[in-house]
Amino acid sequence: MLHSGPSQSIFHRGTSSPALVRSQFAAFSRQLPLLYFILVTNTAAVAYTHWRTAPLWLGVIVPAVMCSFCVLRVLMWLRRQNRYYDDAVLARRLRSTLWLVGLLGVLFTAWGLLLFPYGDAYARCHVAFFMAITVIGCVFCLMHMRSAALLLAGIVIVPDTVFLALTGNTVLVAMAMNIALVSVAMIVILLIYYRDFNDLIVSQSALSLKQRETEALSDENFRLATVDSLTDLPNRRHFFRDLDDFIATRLADDGRFAVGVLDMDGFKQVNDHFGHATGDRVLEEVGRRLKALSRDELVIARLGGDEFGLLVSGERCETVIACDHICRALQAPYILPDTTIRLSCSIGLAQFPDAGQSVSQLFERADFALYFAKAQRRGSTVMFSEEHETEIKRVNDIEVALGQANLSHEMSAAFQPIFDATAQRIVSFEALARWHSPVLGQVSPANFIPVAERSDLIHQLTAVLLTKTLAAATDWPEDIRVSFNLSSLDLTRPEALVNIMAITRASGVAAERIDFEITESVLIQDYDGARAALTQLKALGVCISLDDFGTGYSSLSYIHRLPLDKIKIDQSFISRIDTEIAGRDIVKSIISLCGHLGLTCIVEGVETESQAKILQDLGCRYMQGYWFGMPMPQDAVIRLLGETSALADWPNEMT
Repeated sequence: MLHSGPSQSIFHRGTSSPALVRSQFAAFSRQLPLLYFILVTNTAAVAYTHWRTAPLWLGVIVPAVMCSFCVLRVLMWLRRQNRYYDDAVLARRLRSTLWLVGLLGVLFTAWGLLLFPYGDAYARCHVAFFMAITVIGCVFCLMHMRSAALLLAGIVIVPDTVFLALTGNTVLVAMAMNIALVSVAMIVILLIYYRDFNDLIVSQSALSLKQRETEALSDENFRLATVDSLTDLPNRRHFFRDLDDFIATRLADDGRFAVGVLDMDGFKQVNDHFGHATGDRVLEEVGRRLKALSRDELVIARLGGDEFGLLVSGERCETVIACDHICRALQAPYILPDTTIRLSCSIGLAQFPDAGQSVSQLFERADFALYFAKAQRRGSTVMFSEEHETEIKRVNDIEVALGQANLSHEMSAAFQPIFDATAQRIVSFEALARWHSPVLGQVSPANFIPVAERSDLIHQLTAVLLTKTLAAATDWPEDIRVSFNLSSLDLTRPEALVNIMAITRASGVAAERIDFEITESVLIQDYDGARAALTQLKALGVCISLDDFGTGYSSLSYIHRLPLDKIKIDQSFISRIDTEIAGRDIVKSIISLCGHLGLTCIVEGVETESQAKILQDLGCRYMQGYWFGMPMPQDAVIRLLGETSALADWPNEMT
């Protein structure tokens, strides 16, 4: 027996495979009109040769009814040919087709055998030819439906062959043998064709399934490549691809949109205090809130860490309103199982095409607006403007000049005295960086220090200024201390820290006379690294001061965990201390805190006699500010120390 598929008999309908069922139905539907055409034309031809010799019912009425039925079936096929059927319906229709084929085979065979006795020898040969050619044509039309084709062959060929063989007529017997042999060959061809058809459908089905699996895997890989797994928002790659599309679309239709960069304020402290697992839960909630706000006009993506990208369609006013709404949404408390966290966010925006028409321009200017927002308007939205454009140009000029500067020649240190109000004498000087550029002239440290930090020149700058500062201190009395500010980057880069320690040791200045000042920014960026670095510096014998105390977010939580010796109260608390009671209470509380912790407290920004008197009444001993002296060069320090070693009225004389 020819192979016809695993575990299938020759007459098995083979409808268990949905793909095979659908393929069989499609092939049969295409060939059905030909099948009925063969039946109608052959029946009409035989009826035409017998309508005068056979009875009316047999020669005219029966063939007319059978042909009408065939035409009706073709019309039904035309009406249904474009319909979609599910697999179950297709299987039922194929089963009904099998029974219909059997019924038609019986009817046409019976009609042919009943018609055979009528007419002359030619008419009888015509009937035999009709039955043979009709069944062969119909079987080939049913080749995709093996069961139906074999059933039809069995119903027609076997009775026809037996009937002709039993006539005893030599011609008809030969015709019967011929039909039998041709039928066997036809059945062999049918089985081979069906086997190949079945194998093809199975292989195509398997290939299709593999393709679908590959496509699904490809879709999943694409999703993983373009979607952030933590927040389920589009990721950085997706964001910049969308930004490219936005630019191309808006260039074509003169539309407007803004690129935004969003950063969570104070998120670093969440990770430091509660751990990264809690930080991830917060980011998940941030992602849910941002995803709820996303729409066609507002695309939000996670760029990395606690930074998110925005693409906001619309005019400037609409864009700022939408981003302010985002800020309010993210300010709502983050309620976790073990704690409640409050955060804010800052957003920088750059409008297209005003702020730029390229990806790099728009993103860089949005990032600059974010930097401005975090420095000046934390927790709000800032749109890039002409003011920022001017600032960018200024910063770029500073960066170029700083990169080309001879730091040893152009950099110098100025020194501002720190006064002991109880002993009425200078006890220390704070070194302040000064830069006189041959290109830009005198540049404020507030302008060039941030640029040096961003351009990675801060380490060279620190080394030059620390060397000059300590060299100046060697000419001062042994009881005068020197205070030097370190950048957060100096503490987070090991090689920079090693260089600072080497310069300190080689300076000839006793470590006990040196104060290194740090700001809270270093703690926010990398608390563990900063703590380790400060511990190494402390091992030299120097003192550590926390500068600008009160302006950050984590002073009280860190202060007892760091190797600190001194705290400097930021001048923002002093400017209105003679008019605001609240300011006095804050300063008094900080002074009291330092006393309990054994830390020296220094107040910055003292500019008037009234402020100095109030601070002294509050218990403050060490003060710094214009009232006690402006920053001065080394030669002025030497003159001052020689003239005012311990004069009670020195501050008044200096002013």
